[in-house]
This record gives sequence, C-alpha cells and structure tokens, in this order.
Amino acid sequence: MICSIRQLEVYDKAVVTSISAAGEMGRRLRDMGLVPGTEIEIIGRAPLKDPVALRLRGFTLTLRNNEADFIHVEKKEVE
Repeated sequence: MICSIRQLEVYDKAVVTSISAAGEMGRRLRDMGLVPGTEIEIIGRAPLKDPVALRLRGFTLTLRNNEADFIHVEKKEVE
C-alpha cells in the first residue's frame, strides 16, 4: 500500500518510493536521506500528531506533517 508518511502509525515500517516536493523542499528532503529505497520506521509522534519522528539510516529525523505529505512510502507488512 503506497501512502504518505503522515498516514503511518507509530512503529510502522516502510520504504520510500518517491518524493513529490519540488525546489528547495524537495532538495532538502533528499539531502536528509529520504530517497527512494530508504527504509524508515515511525518511532513517535507529538501529542497533537505533529511533528513525526522517524528512524532511518541509523539516525532519528523529525518532520512536520506538511513536509511528510510529500514523501510517499510503501508500508511493510508485519512479519
């Protein structure tokens, strides 16, 4: 199932499929390691669901939901 990061729940794992942001925001997201093929795990959300904390490539990254909407992922099924 392909969705944006905003639609994932805490502890969900997914693989980045695409970044739909253009310009400065798209470049910044890719510079942070969010490129197709990257595995991510949602590790937490603030009380009002914004921002979201995710784990990728051995570090923790937090994003606002308006940024997370541009990152499309394929959710991994629980094994």
